[in-house]
Amino acid sequence: MLWWRYFWTAPNTLIGLTVGLLLGGRIQWVSGVAEIHGRWIARALRSMPVPAAAMTLGHVVLGCSLSDLDRTRRHERVHVRQYERWGPFFLPAYLLASLFLKLAGRDAYRGNPFEVEAYAIDDPSKP
Repeated sequence: MLWWRYFWTAPNTLIGLTVGLLLGGRIQWVSGVAEIHGRWIARALRSMPVPAAAMTLGHVVLGCSLSDLDRTRRHERVHVRQYERWGPFFLPAYLLASLFLKLAGRDAYRGNPFEVEAYAIDDPSKP
């Protein structure tokens, strides 16, 4: 049921495609995911409250450069799978988790369970 994953994530994927293309990004398809990079995307990602090399929206990964997309691919694919589980509820859930952590005086980015799962892929000691 691969089509269901694309349908379930479509609202966020459309946001990612729209942002990437409006910012003049170049697109490549890697394993069913649109990876979009470019100068204006890099500016936008670097000016976020937590500067980023890449960011996932559904089945779209926006990256500063091709090398950033390569370097962050495993991490960002965890987010793609999270979008496939949560669908249109991913962004509100992610933002609410960050807000809760911030209000509790904790790190709203690194403490976010969605990021904890994604960063665990880079730690060989984690299963």
